[in-house]
Amino acid sequence: MPLWFCMDCRTQQLSHLVIHCVALSVISTVSWSWARIPGVLQRLGFTYFTVALMQTCFSVKDVEKYQVSCNVRDIVLYWPEWIIIAVLETIWLCLTFLLLVPGCPRGYLGPGGIGDDGKYPNCTGGAAGYIDKWLLGEDHIYHYPTCKELYKTTQPFDPEGVLGTINSVVMAFFGLQVKSKIYRKKRMFLLFSRSLSFVTTLSCFSFILLGLMFYVIDVKHWWGGQPFIYPGMNSFFVYVGHSILGSYFPFNWEMKFPDSHAEPLFQDLLGTSLWVFVAYFLYRKKFFLKI
Repeated sequence: MPLWFCMDCRTQQLSHLVIHCVALSVISTVSWSWARIPGVLQRLGFTYFTVALMQTCFSVKDVEKYQVSCNVRDIVLYWPEWIIIAVLETIWLCLTFLLLVPGCPRGYLGPGGIGDDGKYPNCTGGAAGYIDKWLLGEDHIYHYPTCKELYKTTQPFDPEGVLGTINSVVMAFFGLQVKSKIYRKKRMFLLFSRSLSFVTTLSCFSFILLGLMFYVIDVKHWWGGQPFIYPGMNSFFVYVGHSILGSYFPFNWEMKFPDSHAEPLFQDLLGTSLWVFVAYFLYRKKFFLKI
């Protein structure tokens, strides 16, 4: 399947040029002996594939014919999927908190390095980091995690690793459950607003924001979503463009006051605004880069 969808020949040629440039830059700089296997797009792809596979195998086509209260309908009718999700989350909990990682305490979730008074310098990421190194190898995971500079860590750790992908599947499934009906949004809001876990708390905030946007945009028509709809309609282009150009001017420069808040904030706001403008320009040209 082509990676582009456009309205005329000029944008077709532009899309081919962008794809060829990206492909050449990747091929010329990546060696399979140290190429990173996990990644954002890989995680998204596996997450959507898993949820789509569950829906394909267990979805109910005509839910209205079942005499089930609408407040529990999507749980009762989709019970096989809920069981799969429960099993996946149980696996995540057991591996995270019960797996014996050499030289580390059970359930360790810290950064390693000088964190925890330097008691566990080689335990970065706990079970998640250990599984990635055992399954993928140290050469194929991320070597520059956020904690590296702050906690002086020496161990690689991939934020898009194998174990964390389970929670991505869980969050995507939660999103699927609230995609169409208002009563689902209300019930999910009540359910997850009482949760303390990281995944369900994030899901709760997402549902709150989704409910607010639904009311403001679809019900009251107070706002059309601008300017956020423009980068949203070309998210892949913006993501790839930032990955390639994010370290170049005008998106990045050597700051005079890097330890301040004002200059890094200005740099981030300017870079974001430029990408929104680029996305708006592409929207006007009816150019949309898709997978």
